[in-house]
Amino acid sequence: MPPFRKILIANRGEIAVRVMRSCRELGVATVAVHSEADRDSMHVRMADEAVEIGPAPAAQSYLLEDRILDAARATGAQAIHPGYGFLSENPVFADAVRDAGLTFIGPSGAAMRAMGHKTSARAAMAKAGVPIVPGYQESQQDDDLAAAADRIGYPVLVKATAGGGGKGMRVVNAAAEAREAIGGARREAAHAFGDDRIYLEKYFDGARHIEFQVLADRHGHVVHLFERECSVQRRHQKIVEETPSPVVDEDLRRRMGAAAVAAARAVDYENAGTIEFLLGPDKDFYFLEMNTRLQVEHPITELVTGRDLVQAQLRVAAGEPLPFDQDQLSQRGHALECRVYAEDPGNGFLPDTGPLFTVVEPRGPGVRVDSGVASGDVITHHYDPMIAKLVVLAEDRASAIRRMQKALGEYVILGVTTNLPLLRDVLDHEVFQRGGATTRFIDQHMSDWQPAREVPPDEVLIAAALADALGGGAAAAASGCAAATAGGADAWGPWRRTDGFRLGGGGREGSAS
Repeated sequence: MPPFRKILIANRGEIAVRVMRSCRELGVATVAVHSEADRDSMHVRMADEAVEIGPAPAAQSYLLEDRILDAARATGAQAIHPGYGFLSENPVFADAVRDAGLTFIGPSGAAMRAMGHKTSARAAMAKAGVPIVPGYQESQQDDDLAAAADRIGYPVLVKATAGGGGKGMRVVNAAAEAREAIGGARREAAHAFGDDRIYLEKYFDGARHIEFQVLADRHGHVVHLFERECSVQRRHQKIVEETPSPVVDEDLRRRMGAAAVAAARAVDYENAGTIEFLLGPDKDFYFLEMNTRLQVEHPITELVTGRDLVQAQLRVAAGEPLPFDQDQLSQRGHALECRVYAEDPGNGFLPDTGPLFTVVEPRGPGVRVDSGVASGDVITHHYDPMIAKLVVLAEDRASAIRRMQKALGEYVILGVTTNLPLLRDVLDHEVFQRGGATTRFIDQHMSDWQPAREVPPDEVLIAAALADALGGGAAAAASGCAAATAGGADAWGPWRRTDGFRLGGGGREGSAS
């Protein structure tokens, strides 16, 4: 029996589509909410019902709690899944959903509050016996913070108390840098979160980012679904994840998993969440933070455990007990995920926008693509530029890397600049291949990375010519080829013309032939 009759998904893009796929398998109807800019988006097309909630900016649509609740009431939705980002870790919204008589598919507002501010989370973890990174959070005075940085020892990390996504974060390598970093972190934190409070942590050079997926129900059962290695990051944001970690052995996995379960129990956690750890070069581990939601990288956990985490979220939210114990969970094979972004890694990772003229996703055994776009959709500046999550599963790590390399090579996206070339080079790098990547991998090995110049193959040019001849969008085909040549196109050639040029004769678009 389905856990709900109908749910509303308070999100967009690939995560909304991902949640809808699990709902379909359970027989649960879905409601999409969307901005004006997303009227024709994939998550709207896929939903059973859709409600427009405001203009393109997220602050006028996806972040408006009242409009989302009104949409749920109007469509008869019984529950709301927040996805990730937007309102997913907003305790006020979680409480408002429950106050409206609806089910919030996630943790309680109290658990979010306990873990949402990094300093209170550190205190809770210390009390529960979970190792925390040495740091300082007693005062907000610049003099006290600078003095504490000296005592902790450099390098030191300045972090926003309400932070996330790498915002409000600075690495301080020497005392002379401390005050400037403290001021910069404060300003960025105030702008991003409306909260300028900061704290300090010891920065470990050569550390790794390891996180554990947890699930908890309201009946007192808490399990972990093993670790994910998330050390390959740009600007403190993950771009490649894998499981199992190449450096976590069975004993370390057991100890970190037990700490993750203890962390969830410490705040009476319910539903899916992620405990993030820092793993030092000496294999000591420390609690970093808890993400009180589903993670972008959850598909690799699903592939190696054979468990659908979204379906588990829905059943737990409906009051059902977890259908498995810790000893019934195991890992099979090795999974990798690459986040595909519309961005220019060779130009400071600047986001790119525009129409997607052609999207051809890789297929084959062990290949999964979680995407929220297709050919003809548009990447706008209003939202995160992630296009898709490319995920593979194979019997071992070497086989998974080869499968991912093949899949990345088969992925075709024309219309915007993407990070596909960078991802291919990451997978090809010998440090990554031997499992040696730390959180400084990109900075140390790819800081001056530039893409190899790629000229589109003859097949692309032929396809563009056929699209023009058949009336399938001459301007779009021309622009796509021009973008693909990345500066190599002849400024006076036919691909730059939008006047109805055709091979073998002139003529304007729309003229008789």
